[in-house]
Amino acid sequence: MAQVTLKNLDKFYGTTQILHGIDLEIQDGEFAVLVGPSGCGKSTTLRIIAGLEEASGGDVYIGDTRVNDVEPKNRDIAMVFQNYALYPHMNVYENMAFGLRLRKYSDQEIKERVEEAAEVLSVQEYLHRRPKELSGGQRQRVAVGRAIVRKPAVFLFDEPLSNLDAKLRVQMRTEIKKLHAKLKTTMIYVTHDQIEAMTMGDRIVVMKDGYIMQAEEPLKIYKRPDNHFVGSFIGSPAMNFFEVEVQKENLVNAKFTLPIKDIHPAILKTMDGMKIHLGIRPEHLKLMDTYASIPATLDVSELMGNESYLYCDTGLDSFIARVADNVPRKIGTQLNLYAEPEDYHFFDLETGKRID
Repeated sequence: MAQVTLKNLDKFYGTTQILHGIDLEIQDGEFAVLVGPSGCGKSTTLRIIAGLEEASGGDVYIGDTRVNDVEPKNRDIAMVFQNYALYPHMNVYENMAFGLRLRKYSDQEIKERVEEAAEVLSVQEYLHRRPKELSGGQRQRVAVGRAIVRKPAVFLFDEPLSNLDAKLRVQMRTEIKKLHAKLKTTMIYVTHDQIEAMTMGDRIVVMKDGYIMQAEEPLKIYKRPDNHFVGSFIGSPAMNFFEVEVQKENLVNAKFTLPIKDIHPAILKTMDGMKIHLGIRPEHLKLMDTYASIPATLDVSELMGNESYLYCDTGLDSFIARVADNVPRKIGTQLNLYAEPEDYHFFDLETGKRID
């Protein structure tokens, strides 16, 4: 096992800068998830750690060793790719054993390691099959098994579940999390799926445009996003945002007024007269007719079984409410949505930074 440290990491492709001074420390045995939209730099960061890309500036440490100039095969890492990268002419056993044979392990040790990994991943019965005879989930297990047999200091996962259907993705992310609990090895996992990030990571590293926007435990990020982007990216459905003006004891929008006198006195004192973004998560909105509610027209209602997603419009802003019932509602119905002021989030209109 090993700690992974990135110091002031830059990456250029020509004159285009992909990573901007990334500083990150992943603890020994931690499961860290790099998450963000396409093009944010998360896969590039992973490939630099693996040695498949060269950093344009900064340092990469695995343990106490600076590995910028160390070949990938000597970094004591194992990588699981999105497309499985299995050899089609080899059976499962040979695919899992291949890396060990290159490293001149004895046949007996190879056999022991492969059988141990196969048991952990429940692929013992497939050892003599070829990849084309396996399902997508089985192939992904074999790809993970090929990494396990190496017993590396660090596991790297590059969107390994994106080719699987929804049910298999849920199953496999559970299996990978259980694997981490058993192996207690440092794992760095890249995904664009924020649900994967929330359910799998000990810590989430949210990236955008080559910058780290926030790196904390999943619940801390959910409850206290550092900025507008993180608030909008983490959470399903995404956080709703309304432009409001702070006026004495109220938040005033062209379509509604919300009192905040007793809940957020600091906001009142420092922001009076300023326009800010008010963020409210869909699950914090309730159907309630009070003087502090947001009036809206129902555009679409999605019944999810035990709950409903209500897509609403104030005439100025569109937003989503996630309510705990499955009552069908007609399009065009007038609704009033209420959220406890304790569940409000405030962000600077210009910088997007959180206001406390």
